[in-house]
Amino acid sequence: MRTPQPRGEPVPDGVTVAGRPTEALVGATTSLRRPKPVTDAAVLFPLTHGSAAAESTWTYMGYGPWPDTDAMTLWMERCRSSSEPWWYTVTNEAAEPVGMTAFLAHSAGDRRIEIGHIWYAPEAQRTSVNTEAVLLMAAHAFGTLGCRRLEWKCDALNEPSRITAERLGFVFEGVFRQHMIIKGRNRDTAWYSILDSEWDRVERALRQWLYDEPRDKHGRPTRSLTDVRASIK
Repeated sequence: MRTPQPRGEPVPDGVTVAGRPTEALVGATTSLRRPKPVTDAAVLFPLTHGSAAAESTWTYMGYGPWPDTDAMTLWMERCRSSSEPWWYTVTNEAAEPVGMTAFLAHSAGDRRIEIGHIWYAPEAQRTSVNTEAVLLMAAHAFGTLGCRRLEWKCDALNEPSRITAERLGFVFEGVFRQHMIIKGRNRDTAWYSILDSEWDRVERALRQWLYDEPRDKHGRPTRSLTDVRASIK
């Protein structure tokens, strides 16, 4: 008798899968909404152009910088009409635009989705804005969208993005060599993921760090997110 070939574990049926992401995600101090091209570009263009720090925003992106606000507005209009990727403008506590992000590579049949196209004005970088934005998107992906897998991909040379992925709880899976050509240059792509079986622990750490962790005199959590996650069983 032939020995059966190995196969993956069966995946239960009956999981409700939404067709596409929601229009808006609202957090305590950070919210995501669909782009408003004219008003968003008017705010974001000067914040992300005109200085070395601002224009470094575009080093690893497949677009930008733009020559003027009108050009950025046209690009945002295409984002607004797109369903893949599904774009969001990220806003701060004052409801001011500080950057953008998107869901992409959504495979409802396989129940997976990616968070990508993440960029922020320099003033919003290294703040809690992206942490809360990722919490909102991940909770939506695993909850409403019924995903089993959430992906994060970046240029393998983009060290800040790689550090951020692991800080947020994504697991490194490897590098796709010569994966893409971006602005005429080779891109090796680093892959990260969170699985549905890992999400509960990751979510509890994110929520504790964002909302419950004691703060110092500057309003910053007294422990790093990495340390908070390590303390959660």
